[in-house]
Amino acid sequence: WRGREGAPYSTLVPSDEVTINYRHGLPVITLVLPTRNERCQFTVKPVVTTVGAFLQDVQREDKGIEKAEVFATDGTKVSDATLMEVLLMNDFKLVINNKAYNVSPPVKDQLSSEHATEMEDIKSMVHRLFVALHLEDHQIRKERELLQKLDHLKGELLPLEQMKARITDSADAKTSRLLWVGLALMSTQGGALAWLTWWVYSWDIMEPVTYFITYGSAMAFYAYFVLTRQDYIYPQAKDRQFLHYFYRKSKKQRFNVERYNKLKDDLAEAEESLRRLRQPLRLRLPIQEINDKD
Repeated sequence: WRGREGAPYSTLVPSDEVTINYRHGLPVITLVLPTRNERCQFTVKPVVTTVGAFLQDVQREDKGIEKAEVFATDGTKVSDATLMEVLLMNDFKLVINNKAYNVSPPVKDQLSSEHATEMEDIKSMVHRLFVALHLEDHQIRKERELLQKLDHLKGELLPLEQMKARITDSADAKTSRLLWVGLALMSTQGGALAWLTWWVYSWDIMEPVTYFITYGSAMAFYAYFVLTRQDYIYPQAKDRQFLHYFYRKSKKQRFNVERYNKLKDDLAEAEESLRRLRQPLRLRLPIQEINDKD
């Protein structure tokens, strides 16, 4: 087996020269120091210790070690930034002063359930400590990102909000005029029927006329229901007419309603994320659970 530069290593030492055992859920690497020719044990924390840190500990223990490297079984050098947890998943070669050691870590499935449980507890503890130590920095960085996103969204929404306000005022004015026109027509109709009843004709003549007018109005309301699938309720009819004027005016002035709604949704989502971020006790709760509690 050759190194990454193609030069053969002077000695290929059997795997029993470097052994790995698990104690209290942590791997203990035992190897022979070349200068003192004595066995030395190194306990590593696989979820936080890197390959580079482990090799530095070995070199500090024996000052006679000039070079220490780790290679995969196919001859690829393992990066110093690789976590020991990843390295211990497969066989590897430990090279110390051009002397190669075959290392075969124990398979995780062969570990006792007690050791496996201890390992999971340690991983969970390390993760909680990491979160506790870095949560404040993460929150500050995330808050800065959200504030920048909010400023960007508000900048895009400002011209759309101004255009929407003008369109809304125009549509509301037209809707109000339509309501007053309806009132005027009903008043005119009532006055005309009264004039025809008392001054021109008698009630005997006008009674069938008023009947058919009432019947025609009922047909008109039913036709409204057939077309809109809604009862003719005045507030709903007013809102429907307002939306009709609003969308027609938006199309004429090229106001993108879909883009405006998308920006409003993004703004509301960013504001909700910022609110949750500033409330640490609710930071990890799902949005649905928060809404249920509210």
